[in-house]
Amino acid sequence: MTISAAQIKELRDATGAGVLDCRKALESTGGDMAKATAVLREKGLATAAKRADRATLNGVIDIYSHGDGRVGVMVELNCETDFVARTKEFRTFAHELALQVAAASPRYVRPEDVPADVLDAERQKARDFALAEGKPEKVMDRIIEGRLEKYYDDQCLVRQVYIRDDAKKIGDLLQETIASTGENIVIRRFARWAVGEENG
Repeated sequence: MTISAAQIKELRDATGAGVLDCRKALESTGGDMAKATAVLREKGLATAAKRADRATLNGVIDIYSHGDGRVGVMVELNCETDFVARTKEFRTFAHELALQVAAASPRYVRPEDVPADVLDAERQKARDFALAEGKPEKVMDRIIEGRLEKYYDDQCLVRQVYIRDDAKKIGDLLQETIASTGENIVIRRFARWAVGEENG
């Protein structure tokens, strides 16, 4: 099967992959654009997984102000190379993270960032609530874990539903960006301020 330059360009625009990778993916899938996209994304994720321990010392800080200056957000997004840090795709992702933080007010980047004392307090709240509802002790652990998972979904940025597409989570967007750049990318940290709110 002959793969046209237009097909390669379309796949390249959709994935950000190189010309040769796009050609190989299209050839291996018989020209099926969706399957070729999946092949390239998997390849990108495999490349990123191999690089997961590599230093991410480049990146950007995105600053966003919303509501006539009533909410301010600063996000640091890191990657391996300055080349990727300067790409439109990387900077767009950093800005989308800032918008997400402004809109959804997460407290942590990922579940492992939640302090132990906060988790203990959430476990106790879940137990107290379940006891007040008369739930039996044998299902208590499952109820507590379910409530902790919901807490992570609400309070951890990578677990939040993406504000522009409720079929995706921020972690999915991160994986897509890793796949398309082929680099290790880390959401390092963020801060969110709102006029009149107490920190904490």
